[in-house]
Amino acid sequence: MPKGVWLVQQGVWAMTLESMPLAAGYLKATALQEPRIARETDIRIHNFDGGVSLFEMANSLFRDGAPDVLAFSVLGWNYHAFGALAETFKQINPDGWVVFGGNHVSHQAERVFGTFPDVDVVVNGEGEFTFRELLLANLDGRSTDALHDIQGISFRADGGITTTEDRPRLENLDEIGSPVLTGSVPLLGDDGEFRYDVALLETNRGCPYKCSFCYWGGAVGQRVRAFSRERLRQEVEVFAQHKVHTIVLCDANFGMLPIDVEFIEDVIAIREKYGFPKSIETSWAKNKSKVFYKIVKMMKEAGLHSSFTLALQTLDDNTLDLMSRRNMKVNDWEELAEWLDREGMQCYAELIWGAPGETVESFIKGYDRLAAHVSRVAVYPMLILPNTTYHQDRKRFGLVTVRGDSDDFEYLVSHDTMSAADNQYMNQLIFFARLVAENPVFRTLWTPLRELGGVSQSQAIRSLMEWFEAAEDQASQPFRSGLEKAFTNPDVLGPVSEYTYGSRDARGALRRWWREAMLPLVPKESADLLNRVFEYDMLTLPVYTSPGREPSHEVVNESLPVEVIEGERFYVWHDAVLPCDAPTLAWSLKHGEPYDHVLGEWRTTMYYKVGAHHFVGSTNHEEIVYYSGRPARELFGRGQEGATA
Repeated sequence: MPKGVWLVQQGVWAMTLESMPLAAGYLKATALQEPRIARETDIRIHNFDGGVSLFEMANSLFRDGAPDVLAFSVLGWNYHAFGALAETFKQINPDGWVVFGGNHVSHQAERVFGTFPDVDVVVNGEGEFTFRELLLANLDGRSTDALHDIQGISFRADGGITTTEDRPRLENLDEIGSPVLTGSVPLLGDDGEFRYDVALLETNRGCPYKCSFCYWGGAVGQRVRAFSRERLRQEVEVFAQHKVHTIVLCDANFGMLPIDVEFIEDVIAIREKYGFPKSIETSWAKNKSKVFYKIVKMMKEAGLHSSFTLALQTLDDNTLDLMSRRNMKVNDWEELAEWLDREGMQCYAELIWGAPGETVESFIKGYDRLAAHVSRVAVYPMLILPNTTYHQDRKRFGLVTVRGDSDDFEYLVSHDTMSAADNQYMNQLIFFARLVAENPVFRTLWTPLRELGGVSQSQAIRSLMEWFEAAEDQASQPFRSGLEKAFTNPDVLGPVSEYTYGSRDARGALRRWWREAMLPLVPKESADLLNRVFEYDMLTLPVYTSPGREPSHEVVNESLPVEVIEGERFYVWHDAVLPCDAPTLAWSLKHGEPYDHVLGEWRTTMYYKVGAHHFVGSTNHEEIVYYSGRPARELFGRGQEGATA
């Protein structure tokens, strides 16, 4: 009988679709390149959803026994669960091997072995070939305390911990087996459809920067190495054949290398052949070179979508110095934001709250400066990750942290420039910023509110926070509960997001906030027009409902008809009458253009992509934007927008 080898992954979110197990796929595909392993082992991937309990995972894994080798891809959210599964495994198979690998445990052997005595081996760094050598050692019958010749691991030996020399980083990434081309990762579900929320793909590894908060697989400050064009083209073609809407590139700086242009050329050619993919999402190059601008132009001309990211993290100079990001041209970002806007390309920005050096005042000042250019701002609380500068120099910054209840991340309580009270207040502010600006509930409102109402984005978000904190009606309770838990429960956003998109009561509560708290703040002559823009955003929220229920639109009581357009299904609101052409109004205000012609009711056809329930609960803001109502002109061109009253 072949030896059983099980690779275990678990995603961070509870989702209706699986998260693609790319890391386990690389391990399996690379191991099976070795003929002996292919003959003598049975390698299986167990891919769990973030909402699956530890007890459910244990029963699923060990219902019919246990393997010979149990290997885990460990990250902060599954660290404790996987340690518990290792203990259960050893009760069933005391002689079996438990292997931990992944960013969260790399070079952390002393803590891992001290916390989980049933773990045998910790893999440090890139793991594909290390894992293959471990399997060969297991097939040879070797003991886990006699692995001294295998690079890049830590294990117990001679009464202590032995760590072997680091394995050199791979120069030829094509030596890694392809999970897609080898079939190591199943791509289709029982219904014959692509089974994952998005397709994951690496085009390169490594990052030339050394940001204080980042580890990036141990490849910070490293030369970037790329997979070959031919391999990537073949992988993208497989995804296109399976009608994958979005490919997410797991790269640190896509758009930095000339070969990235070749990749996009191939994606566009494949899309012309199959109609898919529709979108490429990634962490874009921090410093935008001629390569980046060329890629943006190519994608625009081909109709290939992306949310181009300004990964700024902070706009405060002192904080940037402590982050080791001051020298990045990414911080000269205004011209880039304006250029992307002129090109009509979607753009969003990222900030981190809680970095050493930051204060409430400096952060909100930077937030509003950024929001004046890019209203869709994703704000994340600072986490202290293993092996980072912040983790290693914590005393220098005065960090006070606490481990999560259900995960192993270190959450900031305070530091030298942030009190615990400041942190609690800002996490509540971030909760509403993520809910209505990042995801986004409000898409066109922010610019008119600022330009016509004199209200900044942070002022509006603070108003939301204060209004729902005081509201006592039942419809406001989920918002109030989310606000109360925002500081202590990082997962609270998902349920409130579902409530916001899926409940008329939630939208009613937002309308009451708008009437009672915001309209009194704006000039009387602008109130009616701003109210029209607010209603436009409410009417064009994604058509969302729980699976198995018919969607009910804000205005149309009966179910909307569904039409297939370029291979995708849309709910269609024919002969829609909207309060005004809010997108054109927002664009005109931002660019100082006349807007009188778009103030009246707007008649058009609105399209709402089917399937929003796959992404709402997971708060996947990169994907949910594709499900908001889109006027005909956005899908078919300017000649199809309908009449304007």
